[in-house]
Amino acid sequence: MRIQPRQQLLEIWQALGRQSFSDKAWELGSGGDPSSVSDAEQLLCVLYPATELPSLRLDVPDETAQDVLGSLRGLGDSVEIPRRMLDAITEFMAKHGGEDAPSFAAGHYLAAFDEDDVPTPEQYRLGVVDSYSLSITLSLATLGFLKIFRRTVRRADLREMADKLEEATNLRLSAAMAALLRCFTVSVFDPDSDRGRTLCSMVNQTGAPNRVVVQQLQRRLQPLRATIRDYFTLGLTTTGDLDNDNLLFECGWSWGIVKGNPPVVTSEEVGVQPEGVAEAAPYLYFTVVALDGIADLFSDRTLTLGLLNEGQQRMAQALQLRWELTQQYWSALARFDDESWPLEDIPWRTTDQRESAYFSLLVASILVQDLVRRRATDDDLTRTVAVMEELAVRSRTTRRMGRDDGALRLHDPGVVLTLNGSEELGPLLRWAVSDFSAQLLKRSLQLGGLSRNIGAHDRLIRLAERVMDHLWQRRIGDGSGALLWDDLSAAFPDSEPRPPRLSWSMTERVVECLVVAAGVIGQTPIRSPRLIEVATDLLSEADHLLDKEMMQLSSGGFRSVQDTLHEAEVQLQRARRILRDRPGTACALALEVLAKLDGLAAARAAGGRS
Repeated sequence: MRIQPRQQLLEIWQALGRQSFSDKAWELGSGGDPSSVSDAEQLLCVLYPATELPSLRLDVPDETAQDVLGSLRGLGDSVEIPRRMLDAITEFMAKHGGEDAPSFAAGHYLAAFDEDDVPTPEQYRLGVVDSYSLSITLSLATLGFLKIFRRTVRRADLREMADKLEEATNLRLSAAMAALLRCFTVSVFDPDSDRGRTLCSMVNQTGAPNRVVVQQLQRRLQPLRATIRDYFTLGLTTTGDLDNDNLLFECGWSWGIVKGNPPVVTSEEVGVQPEGVAEAAPYLYFTVVALDGIADLFSDRTLTLGLLNEGQQRMAQALQLRWELTQQYWSALARFDDESWPLEDIPWRTTDQRESAYFSLLVASILVQDLVRRRATDDDLTRTVAVMEELAVRSRTTRRMGRDDGALRLHDPGVVLTLNGSEELGPLLRWAVSDFSAQLLKRSLQLGGLSRNIGAHDRLIRLAERVMDHLWQRRIGDGSGALLWDDLSAAFPDSEPRPPRLSWSMTERVVECLVVAAGVIGQTPIRSPRLIEVATDLLSEADHLLDKEMMQLSSGGFRSVQDTLHEAEVQLQRARRILRDRPGTACALALEVLAKLDGLAAARAAGGRS
């Protein structure tokens, strides 16, 4: 199916209105222990597109489009809708405010590793990287919304409400940034340990001796090691001896605040900072989630509106340094051998010796972000496209799935992550991630927006459309959550039936993909050097023939001929202006002018013969 972000987002908003709004009020939560993750995802389904896409804006009542008002008519008119959204965000901040600090409880998203156990109340209150990353995105969207909406507010009570909400949002944003700094970790290990041998075997694509691979790794990662050692002090206690150049290391984000990582000292109010219990080892999934949230801190919108105060800017700089270094680290591993990338050797094996195509997708996700940051080469893009296509096939996202196909586990129950360290507060916890298809769609679209190679771009867009077709089939047909996600059986009818269940996680990720798609579609079309040459030649010929026709036009010539020549001149001027950005359109305009001029020449020749 063709990806149409605006129309598809409005369809989602209509379904969301039926699900989340009752008597023009927002209903947070979907059962179970309160989860700031689920509630933030639910709010972002509306707030994220409304703040990222100007055509869907809600913060300026006079500029809200009619079809937007129609999709959210359950909230009221153009004046009432932004006020209802403020009410909903205010309710969220109050519900997850806490006494001493904002609450980032993951709630019912957490489950005991042993199905017979039940998490303790203290464990349900644990924050995870998803909590902090989503809070950053939600807080920035809220601050931007408030900054623009305030310009239209005249009522004193609304201004007071906006001021209080801004204060609560800033506190939540600062607390989330501080927590995310403390979730970052560096794990150091011996090359001869199980983790060291696993890492070396994963990147060793040539069968070189282990000693040689270790030396290559140490040499390639030395600049990153030096950066961590010299500049990473905020919220981090390095695990192991990073000064020992003979050791290997991994960096990224653990599942929550790492045990032993100290509180972040900042001039900004962040509330009481809890002790960490998470294992001091990076998880690929939580690393990708953290990178996505951190990117919002230095987006064009954040910088243009000046959403960060001085204390937040300092933490943002520290997070950005970790963001860049983590991308470089995993990108170096993914492309360790120029002849045969470890990333191409699917599935990826983590240092705790787990294998999954999902881990390959996560490493590819980090590589995509790194390629966006450093401007990828055509070779990088072509090889990454092939990986994405292979992952789509292996996951059966673009292929039929049989009843007993093992690939179904990628989607349900998904990859189950053990949250090591959580057993200090009760039973060992797990976290299941089942967003493979949405993750694949997002990264394919990001690569498509990055690619300036027409062939690679076309492959990526075709892949994205097929993945979108798969995801669109997975919408719930009727009942609770109708036309939202997720109904896996609808996309895989030959597999064992599974009852549909409303998932704010999957719904929010599809919304995020559509926002990315809107950005890709809004870009200037890829410029083809060959088309530019052809268009230049066509315009040259058209200009010459136009001059020739004007030379032969007498002062008393037909008015219709004069109008035709004037129209041709205007078309050629436009074609010249858009030649570099839209050479195909310039070709079409030049051909149209040539046809008109040929018609005049033919008419004149016929008149001469008669």
